[in-house]
Amino acid sequence: MRPLFSLGTAFASLIEKRLFKVIGSIVVVYVCLSYLVLPALWRHYEHHPGLESSPKTTVTGEGIPGDPLNVGFVGEERDVVHSMAAAGWLPADPITFRTSARITESALLGKPFPTAPVSNLYVWGRVQDLAFEQQVPGNTRQRHHVRLWKSPAGAPDGRPVWIGAGTFDRSVGVSHLTGKITHHIAADVDAERDKLMGDFIVSGQLVTLYQVTGVGSTLLARNGGGDRYFTDGELTVGVLGAAGAVNPSPVTQKENPPAVKAKNQVWDWLKRLIR
Repeated sequence: MRPLFSLGTAFASLIEKRLFKVIGSIVVVYVCLSYLVLPALWRHYEHHPGLESSPKTTVTGEGIPGDPLNVGFVGEERDVVHSMAAAGWLPADPITFRTSARITESALLGKPFPTAPVSNLYVWGRVQDLAFEQQVPGNTRQRHHVRLWKSPAGAPDGRPVWIGAGTFDRSVGVSHLTGKITHHIAADVDAERDKLMGDFIVSGQLVTLYQVTGVGSTLLARNGGGDRYFTDGELTVGVLGAAGAVNPSPVTQKENPPAVKAKNQVWDWLKRLIR
C-alpha cells in the first residue's frame, strides 16, 4: 500500500502540472489576442489604401526610431503652406550657424524665436520636406511643431499626400540617448495631432477628415531623444481645399470601422490613467 504522503505529493504534482498548462494557455491566448488578432482587427486603410505600406515612425540621423507619424494632408505644397499660415502655424527656419546660435540664445535667455529651426528627422531616407511651428505665448522653451514628408504615392484625386509627426515641445534639455541639446516632447502625442487638426478645422482649411492606422496602439515607447510617448496609433489625414480655398461647410468626417471605434474608446479610458 502506497503511503498517504506519497499520494498527496503525486496529487500536488498533478495539480501543479495542470496549473502550469492553464497558465501557459492563458499566456498564449493573451499574446495572440494582443499582438496578432486584435491588431489585425484594428489595422484599417479603407479611406486611403495607399498609406498601408508607408513608414509609421520617423528615424534620427543615428538610425534610432524617432517620433510616430500621426498626421497627414492631401494637397499641393502651396496649399499646405497657405493652410498652415491660415491656421496660425509658421514655417520653421532652416538649420544654419546663425539660426542655431539664435535658438540657443532663445532657450537660455528667453528671447522669442517663433520660426526657430527643428532638428532633422528622416522618413524614406530623407529629412523633412516641410516643417511648421506655433509658439506658446510667454514661453520660449515650449512650442507646437510638425514635420512633413511628401509621400511617393499620391491621393486618389491625384494630389500629393504629406505625412508627418506632430509633437509638443515641453522643455529644452539633454537627450537621454545621445547627450545632445534637444527639446523634450510631451508624452501625449495624440493631443498634438488633434490640436493641429482642430486649428485647421477652425480656420476653414479642411474639406474632409479621416484616419488610417499609424504606428498602432502604443503604451510605453521612447522617441529618438529618449522621451516617453503614448498613442492610440491612429494617423489623422486632412484633405485641404483646392488652391487654399476656405471651406464654409462643416468638415466631412469619415467614420472608423467598429473595431477601431471600440479600441479608441478603451484607449481614451486607459489614457486618463497613465497621464
